[in-house]
Amino acid sequence: MGIGNKRTVTKTRRKTRDIDQIKEDIISSRHLAQFKNSKADEELPGLGRHYCIECAKWFDTEATLSAHRRAKPHKRRVKQLREEPDPDPSRIAGAEFPPENQPKCILTAPSEDMETAM
Repeated sequence: MGIGNKRTVTKTRRKTRDIDQIKEDIISSRHLAQFKNSKADEELPGLGRHYCIECAKWFDTEATLSAHRRAKPHKRRVKQLREEPDPDPSRIAGAEFPPENQPKCILTAPSEDMETAM
Protein backbone atom coordinates (compact mmCIF):
# COMPACT_ATOMS: atom_id res chain seq x y z
CA MET A 1 0.00 0.00 0.00
CA GLY A 2 2.10 2.87 -1.23
CA ILE A 3 5.74 3.67 -0.84
CA GLY A 4 7.19 2.49 2.44
CA ASN A 5 10.25 4.70 2.59
CA LYS A 6 10.30 7.66 0.26
CA ARG A 7 13.97 8.40 0.97
CA THR A 8 15.05 4.99 -0.39
CA VAL A 9 13.10 5.55 -3.60
CA THR A 10 14.77 8.94 -4.07
CA LYS A 11 18.24 7.49 -3.53
CA THR A 12 17.54 4.75 -6.07
CA ARG A 13 16.31 7.31 -8.57
CA ARG A 14 19.55 9.31 -8.28
CA LYS A 15 21.76 6.25 -8.74
CA THR A 16 24.27 6.73 -11.54
CA ARG A 17 26.58 4.29 -13.23
CA ASP A 18 29.71 3.17 -11.42
CA ILE A 19 33.21 4.21 -12.47
CA ASP A 20 34.13 0.74 -13.75
CA GLN A 21 31.02 0.65 -15.95
CA ILE A 22 31.87 4.05 -17.42
CA LYS A 23 35.47 2.96 -18.10
CA GLU A 24 34.09 -0.06 -19.99
CA ASP A 25 31.91 2.33 -22.05
CA ILE A 26 34.95 4.42 -22.97
CA ILE A 27 37.10 1.40 -23.86
CA SER A 28 34.47 -0.59 -25.75
CA SER A 29 31.96 1.09 -28.04
CA ARG A 30 29.95 -2.15 -28.05
CA HIS A 31 29.45 -1.87 -24.29
CA LEU A 32 28.18 1.71 -24.67
CA ALA A 33 25.85 0.76 -27.53
CA GLN A 34 24.40 -2.05 -25.44
CA PHE A 35 23.64 0.41 -22.61
CA LYS A 36 22.09 2.98 -24.95
CA ASN A 37 19.91 0.35 -26.64
CA SER A 38 18.53 -0.74 -23.27
CA LYS A 39 16.79 2.64 -22.91
CA ALA A 40 13.74 3.74 -24.91
CA ASP A 41 14.45 6.95 -26.86
CA GLU A 42 11.00 8.42 -26.19
CA GLU A 43 11.57 8.36 -22.42
CA LEU A 44 15.00 10.03 -22.50
CA PRO A 45 15.64 13.78 -22.44
CA GLY A 46 16.21 15.15 -25.94
CA LEU A 47 15.10 11.79 -27.36
CA GLY A 48 18.44 10.30 -26.37
CA ARG A 49 20.57 12.36 -28.73
CA HIS A 50 22.72 14.27 -26.21
CA TYR A 51 24.66 11.96 -23.89
CA CYS A 52 27.75 12.59 -21.75
CA ILE A 53 29.75 9.36 -21.67
CA GLU A 54 31.97 10.35 -18.74
CA CYS A 55 29.07 11.26 -16.43
CA ALA A 56 26.51 8.82 -17.90
CA LYS A 57 23.85 11.54 -18.17
CA TRP A 58 21.34 12.49 -20.86
CA PHE A 59 20.66 16.14 -21.76
CA ASP A 60 17.82 17.97 -23.53
CA THR A 61 19.85 20.08 -25.95
CA GLU A 62 23.36 20.38 -27.30
CA ALA A 63 23.71 23.69 -25.45
CA THR A 64 23.05 22.08 -22.06
CA LEU A 65 25.51 19.30 -22.90
CA SER A 66 28.25 21.79 -23.82
CA ALA A 67 27.52 23.82 -20.66
CA HIS A 68 27.78 20.61 -18.65
CA ARG A 69 31.17 19.81 -20.20
CA ARG A 70 32.50 23.18 -19.00
CA ALA A 71 31.16 22.67 -15.47
CA LYS A 72 33.09 21.53 -12.41
CA PRO A 73 31.26 18.20 -11.76
CA HIS A 74 32.08 16.99 -15.28
CA LYS A 75 35.74 17.95 -14.90
CA ARG A 76 35.90 16.11 -11.57
CA ARG A 77 34.46 12.98 -13.15
CA VAL A 78 36.97 13.12 -16.02
CA LYS A 79 39.81 13.46 -13.52
CA GLN A 80 38.41 10.54 -11.52
CA LEU A 81 38.30 8.40 -14.66
CA ARG A 82 41.92 9.22 -15.53
CA GLU A 83 43.23 7.95 -12.19
CA GLU A 84 44.60 4.44 -12.28
CA PRO A 85 43.35 2.14 -9.52
CA ASP A 86 45.89 0.45 -7.27
CA PRO A 87 46.55 -3.08 -8.56
CA ASP A 88 46.44 -4.61 -5.06
CA PRO A 89 44.29 -2.59 -2.63
CA SER A 90 44.70 -5.18 0.15
CA ARG A 91 48.43 -4.43 0.21
CA ILE A 92 47.84 -0.82 1.20
CA ALA A 93 44.98 -1.56 3.57
CA GLY A 94 47.03 -4.09 5.55
CA ALA A 95 50.15 -1.94 5.78
CA GLU A 96 48.65 0.91 7.77
CA PHE A 97 46.92 -0.78 10.68
CA PRO A 98 47.51 -4.02 12.58
CA PRO A 99 44.71 -6.58 12.61
CA GLU A 100 42.10 -5.81 15.25
CA ASN A 101 42.04 -9.31 16.69
CA GLN A 102 45.68 -9.20 17.83
CA PRO A 103 46.68 -7.44 21.05
CA LYS A 104 48.68 -4.27 20.54
CA CYS A 105 51.12 -4.96 23.36
CA ILE A 106 51.63 -7.96 25.59
CA LEU A 107 52.18 -7.37 29.29
CA THR A 108 54.55 -9.81 30.97
CA ALA A 109 55.12 -10.61 34.61
CA PRO A 110 58.17 -8.95 36.14
CA SER A 111 61.24 -11.14 36.01
CA GLU A 112 63.35 -12.17 39.01
CA ASP A 113 66.15 -9.78 38.04
CA MET A 114 63.83 -6.81 38.37
CA GLU A 115 62.64 -8.00 41.79
CA THR A 116 66.16 -8.24 43.18
CA ALA A 117 67.05 -4.80 41.85
CA MET A 118 64.21 -3.22 43.79
